[in-house]
Amino acid sequence: MENDAVTLCCPNEYCQSANPLTHKFCQQCSTPLPKRYLWAVGNDFNFGHPGSILGDGSNRYLVINKSILLDIKPGLLPQIPELDDLEKIRPYLKLIPYRLHIPQVYGILNLGNGQSKTEILLLERPPLITDATITQANLCSSLDTVWSAASSIRQIHWLWQLANLWQPLAIEGVGSSLLDSYLLRVEGVLIRLLELRFDGETPPTLSQLGEFWLKLLKNAKPNIAPFIQQVCEFLIQGEINSSEQLIKVLDQGLNQLEKSQTTTIKIYTKTDSGPSRPRNEDACYPAADTLITKPPQHNALAVVCDGIGGHEGGNVASNLAIETIQQQIKELTSVPKDNIDIDPSLLLSDLERAVATANDKISQRNDSEHRQGRQRMGTTIVMALPIAHEIYITHVGDSRAYWITRHSCHQVTLDDDVASREVRLGYALYREALQHSGSGSLVQALGMSKSTSLHPTSQRFIIDEDAVFLLTSDGLSDFDRVEESWETEILPLLSGKTSIENVAQRLIEIANTKNGHDNVTIALVHYNVKYSEPDIRITADISHLLADTELYSSDDPNNGESFINNQKTQVISENKTIKLPQIPLQLFVILGLTLLSGLLGYWFKLQLKSPTIIISSPTPFSSQPPPSAIQRTLDNLSPNWVIQANSSITLNKQPFPAESFFQVIEKKTNPNNGNNPDVRLRLCEKSNPALETSQIVQLNFSELQDLGKDISILQSNQPSPCE
Repeated sequence: MENDAVTLCCPNEYCQSANPLTHKFCQQCSTPLPKRYLWAVGNDFNFGHPGSILGDGSNRYLVINKSILLDIKPGLLPQIPELDDLEKIRPYLKLIPYRLHIPQVYGILNLGNGQSKTEILLLERPPLITDATITQANLCSSLDTVWSAASSIRQIHWLWQLANLWQPLAIEGVGSSLLDSYLLRVEGVLIRLLELRFDGETPPTLSQLGEFWLKLLKNAKPNIAPFIQQVCEFLIQGEINSSEQLIKVLDQGLNQLEKSQTTTIKIYTKTDSGPSRPRNEDACYPAADTLITKPPQHNALAVVCDGIGGHEGGNVASNLAIETIQQQIKELTSVPKDNIDIDPSLLLSDLERAVATANDKISQRNDSEHRQGRQRMGTTIVMALPIAHEIYITHVGDSRAYWITRHSCHQVTLDDDVASREVRLGYALYREALQHSGSGSLVQALGMSKSTSLHPTSQRFIIDEDAVFLLTSDGLSDFDRVEESWETEILPLLSGKTSIENVAQRLIEIANTKNGHDNVTIALVHYNVKYSEPDIRITADISHLLADTELYSSDDPNNGESFINNQKTQVISENKTIKLPQIPLQLFVILGLTLLSGLLGYWFKLQLKSPTIIISSPTPFSSQPPPSAIQRTLDNLSPNWVIQANSSITLNKQPFPAESFFQVIEKKTNPNNGNNPDVRLRLCEKSNPALETSQIVQLNFSELQDLGKDISILQSNQPSPCE
């Protein structure tokens, strides 16, 4: 493509100078020049040749290749779809926690005039390969074209990622995207979708997934070909009938192959108060300027906290969180020889329980010191726990984790701020939400309230190549400094051209010189991986899978209740337990004493994990009581009980987002409405910071009944955010 006249407009509203496309910084004001490549959705999109410029009167989008555009005016807000058109893009919005694999909606492009007007959907961060000239970009290779060249552990890892995506995509009605080889692209270790494809009248099934995977069998590595064939047959025959079971079986294969992988991990932390802050309210573990190498050390944990709460408060909260977390997961970080038989779902629960305990410690300290409102101290947290070929990331707030490989840099955490929540609830596009007042305000942090209203996010990732995980407070991540500097500052660590200590020092300098408005704390987790193909052939075994691994069929996505790579979970207090299914006595007799002891041990382990972890809104994996149970509870509704919105609801024609809480003030009979009672509710301010004023809502009892499973009822003897 040749068009020397095309320039890139500086995004700084006070500058807006024109710059050559190859420049990384504005030649006038030194503002970074973002290169936002976009994918135009639609097979029939073919407007203009490479080098031409498109736009609805704005001459904004440079055509790089067919369906690939570059925004040459990145400082302007893209054109946003109308509200009534959001339904068409809602799956993208709802699936923002999976943006590691799924591109997000950037905006729309209107082409043509009058009746021939065409609306093109633009997706940002599609799976592309770009060159140094900026003017060339091509799609990443499809999965089927690179499959044969991959190692055995990489091949199963790719299937594992697809299995983890199955349930969330099926719930949003786009599961068929995982059955389209054109949409499945590979960016290094990652499976990335080009776009989402809506399901037809009949949702796709796991049996179809098995048939789709069979096409890859002929080019599978010989040592795993029997394993993949078995997995496909189990799927086709219905013996694996849930995505969670599928993930467990694939974990078997990864665990066997992991024995042929040698992994060395280095962890290094650094913190600085910055040029404009009198004190440092951040904290980290291990202590700043400490290098940990695993092996020989068994312990490997990295934590970054960014304190909140004014004089002394933020510092106290962040250090209290570090101290509590360290104590809580000491047993986990001492697992001898990386016990790969550990149950990932239980480990995710342990990490969330540790965060909940830290939250309660800080909250209790606030209560004991009579801190209220903005005087309450708190902290964000992001932590990484590497175990064997996996890494577990847990976070609350806007401290972030980035995954850097030789191919790319991806932010793997989603900030707990107002903008992200609006997108996750399907209300707005991300770039639109950023324009709203208070878009960067946190919706949760440790210490602000009880753990009943805390939603930590836990994820796990498989590591089969050299990588760096960067944990950082917003002193560095603000203004996209990580995205701007990873290639020059972090990539050399992966090629052995610099040390982890030097990288940490450079990142602190970048934060202080280019941002400088805050404390900055980072933790670097560097993986060095060596893998050799094993001589043994691995096989799949499903005989040990518990019958209640998943209580729903994957072919009924509306019933999804569990997902092993949790993206959003809620920590519930001890007295809110999940009732386990009763197991008939005859089954124990048949299974024998050995299995009996194993099941009882497993059951007691679950019971000891307090607080209990359940899946909750606003993600699509809500587990709610059946409507009949809610109806019985509503019939006994009394003052001081609390109603929780599990998803967005409308009361008296006013919308309220998920996670809003309402306390019952009064329930009385209305003689003008057939003695059907009226209910008066008070919106609990602390449960939803985005709703600034306390409100009284009066509605008829029948309106609550109509909400069904969109609400949950907390009795007056249960803890709630209204207290």
